[in-house]
Amino acid sequence: MKAKLFSALALILMSFSVGKATAQDKGQMVRIAKITVDPVQLEAYNAALTEQMTIAVKLEPGVLTYYAVADKDNPANITILEIYANEAAYQSHIQTPHFKKYKATVEKMVKSLELINVDVIGIAKKD
Repeated sequence: MKAKLFSALALILMSFSVGKATAQDKGQMVRIAKITVDPVQLEAYNAALTEQMTIAVKLEPGVLTYYAVADKDNPANITILEIYANEAAYQSHIQTPHFKKYKATVEKMVKSLELINVDVIGIAKKD
């Protein structure tokens, strides 16, 4: 199951552009969040997540990308790929009212959370 999620995220990462990671890419903060949600609260969780992601990308110039995917066999296992312009953009993001609202809303919905910081080592994309 974990292999499927990481394969899906690898495909997403490869969708950004063709070639090696550039200096600009290397300054970015890229994180994978692995979340297990209470299945009974999954619909409410997905709504809160979608709201938070939409607002963040719209309002925050340093929030570059969010991809949220659910395991087909167990939709309560969610993996999010987050890309920020840099560490400062991420630190700013977690202080915003919309992020704090999301965290308070989902606090009792999330059964587990694992945050994994990653480095982009290569990217590929169809134009």
